[in-house]
Amino acid sequence: MGGAVLYGTTTIFVIAIVASLLFSLLLRFTELTESSITLFVTIISFLSLFVGGFMSGGKGKTKGWVLGGSTGLIYTLVIFLFQYLGYDSLFSIEQLIYHGCYILTAMMGGILGVNMGGGNREN
Repeated sequence: MGGAVLYGTTTIFVIAIVASLLFSLLLRFTELTESSITLFVTIISFLSLFVGGFMSGGKGKTKGWVLGGSTGLIYTLVIFLFQYLGYDSLFSIEQLIYHGCYILTAMMGGILGVNMGGGNREN
């Protein structure tokens, strides 16, 4: 179970790093502004959590909602620690809502990952 959650969390951060690189290049070399890509950043964030939950559910084969939820929870914890220790600030209400939705999205990904990956079926 722990390996599947780690695999999903790693997937989320890899997607986030690649997306950050792409967005930074777009901002640097085009006329785009940060406010013009906010929606795309949010969409990519939700997609990366869904994919991370999907990967953890597929790797774990059972209890996709637990695996996906754990993956989303670890992601939220890492972001919270980074923000709290690095910037000395807590989550705002808006961020709490976003991260709650991130956890739910990762749970949905985990459920689909188990079902698409052919999880254990009881006869």
